Amino acid sequence: MTLNAGNAGNRAGAGAHVHDADSVYALTAGPDVPGERLDGDLLGGDLRVDVAVVGGGITGLSAAYHLAKAGVSVALVDARGFGWGASGRNGGQVNPGLKHEPAAIEKAFGPELGARMVAFAFTAPDKVFQLVSEAGIACEAQRTGTVRAAFSAGSVGFLERATAELQRRGMPVEWLDRAAVAQATGTARYTAAALDRRGGSLNPLAYSRGLARAAAGAGARLFPHTPALSLARMADGWILATPTGQIRAARVILGTNGYTDDLWPGLKRAVVPVFSGIIASEPLAERDAARILPGRHVLYEHESITVYYRLDADNRLLMGGRSRLRPLHGPAPFPDLRRYTQRLWPFLADVRWSHGWNGQLGITTDHYPVIAAPAPGLVACIGYNGRGVAMATAMGGELARWATGTPEPALDMPVRPFTTYPFHGLWPIGAAIRIAYGRARNALGI
Repeated sequence: MTLNAGNAGNRAGAGAHVHDADSVYALTAGPDVPGERLDGDLLGGDLRVDVAVVGGGITGLSAAYHLAKAGVSVALVDARGFGWGASGRNGGQVNPGLKHEPAAIEKAFGPELGARMVAFAFTAPDKVFQLVSEAGIACEAQRTGTVRAAFSAGSVGFLERATAELQRRGMPVEWLDRAAVAQATGTARYTAAALDRRGGSLNPLAYSRGLARAAAGAGARLFPHTPALSLARMADGWILATPTGQIRAARVILGTNGYTDDLWPGLKRAVVPVFSGIIASEPLAERDAARILPGRHVLYEHESITVYYRLDADNRLLMGGRSRLRPLHGPAPFPDLRRYTQRLWPFLADVRWSHGWNGQLGITTDHYPVIAAPAPGLVACIGYNGRGVAMATAMGGELARWATGTPEPALDMPVRPFTTYPFHGLWPIGAAIRIAYGRARNALGI
């Protein structure tokens, strides 16, 4: 037996964390899903399932839902509530694609696998909206399109080439010139943009909790507030130990992403947990909301430091971007986002901000998601690099395929070894320097 355990950064009670109530999403997400309590004594021994899942975010919940629907016995544990991490705190944008453009993906992974990766990633929003419909999840889902906007000369040139490539591939992407993007956004900030009709938005906390309800309804055993303490390899599978009981499973899925800890050796150092923050306004007057985003698109900037924004169902403006590298509470700690809002829309000078929060998203060394299988019967999925809602949903389905015996080469995303960051312990310094550099470039328009 090999035991793998350590001091986990996301163990229950570790450090000061942002609470769901800091997020505007909690106003309409509905109650948390209570789940079950894992109690070895009441169960009369260890809980035995086909698959154990660690992580109650979108990745783990999607995997559990797909497995339970397929008739596979599955148990999921999380140190906190469902959607507590980035899954329930992100910008709520359902965006197609990966960080890299299709030609670069095919060059890196070959024409056959690369083409499957492109098709998988760019249709990932389909899986979100289909799942929302199939499971009846009330999460304010809207498929209104994603705008990728640019103002610096280099970014505009890149975006023009990228859009032309997507159009040659038959994807529903439209080029917006300066006048068109100004009409779509209510600001003269941008030189150009691309609109992809496949994107959209939702309340991510409501979506995560809806996934949990759907998974439980399909037969998955869900154990919130149940941290994974250790993972041990046995002859017939794995033992996952928690404070209140053990789970025995033939296969294990790790889906902890930006909150990955030391449960499996080295995995924590394969992802940098960059902080992103969001502020939310009081509901805007309808005339102001119509001036900002009349088509209700979601937008992210293709620049050195990404800023992203959208309107929610109540006309609240949600502005997001990189934040200081610690948990923050309320709108006051995000002066850059407040100032940038007024730069984009001077008529919002008197806007009132009601909420502010941040959280950790996972960045990998090559900016691709990683599915790693570091031991027989064990798989980990990390690193959505800012594409979490759509990709985590889709990857949960791929992990379910893996757990039910689909050969690794047949998956639409590659299974490959994870690569650790050198000097991982210094990531806050490097991230702070990168953010300062990017903000300076954005301020200069280069």
